[in-house]
Amino acid sequence: MRRREFLNNTAAMGIVMAAASVPDLVGSGIGGAGTLISGASTDNKLKPPAKGSIPVAFTISQHVTVIDFSGPWEVFQDVSVPGRDEDIFDLFTVSDKTETLTASGGLKIVPDYTFETSPQPKIVVVPAQMGSSALPAWLRKVTPATDVTMSVCAGVFQLARAGLLSGKSATTHHDFLDRLAKEFPDIDVKRGLRFVEGEKISTAGGLTSGFDLALRVVERYFGREIAQNTATYMEYQSKGWIV
Repeated sequence: MRRREFLNNTAAMGIVMAAASVPDLVGSGIGGAGTLISGASTDNKLKPPAKGSIPVAFTISQHVTVIDFSGPWEVFQDVSVPGRDEDIFDLFTVSDKTETLTASGGLKIVPDYTFETSPQPKIVVVPAQMGSSALPAWLRKVTPATDVTMSVCAGVFQLARAGLLSGKSATTHHDFLDRLAKEFPDIDVKRGLRFVEGEKISTAGGLTSGFDLALRVVERYFGREIAQNTATYMEYQSKGWIV
């Protein structure tokens, strides 16, 4: 049972009802401070499947930063769409091996799939991590068939190594902006932004900005109201995801 269903069955119904009552903010003029849309319009909609879940792959490896993937994971798992009973997003992890690895803070994780056995995702989330040569190769392989391939924090370097950001705008954690610009001069590095969105490739700044980019992806699929309901359910008050 998903945690949201558990809460709904144990006195959380009031939270869900409150979330549903939040007004749609389309056209309200509220915008995420420092948000940039690169190569995309503000609607930039994505088409969800009529039924079934949207597969989301989270690439992980040794020393992956927990909040970089757990934040977007929480966003996607908490999405609820009226009239749909199935999980909206099917979440799984991918790595070199399906062996226990150590994330930041000592958290132990066993990946669901290897790069060889992973199903084709529609969304890829690349958090900050050590990675290997297999990760950029896999990103190059799967990205042509994704709706969104997104990085969080220093995960941007994995996209850059895969050649997915050449000639494009991107951002990362403020500690790595200079390094990104130096190592990849063909990338237009943007500073002071929560995320940079492209039609297919998007990059978030550090840590909590991954929440914002994930909420923006939800909005692109299902609209402002569903994304806002998700943020409200999460007690997430930032408006950094609104463009």
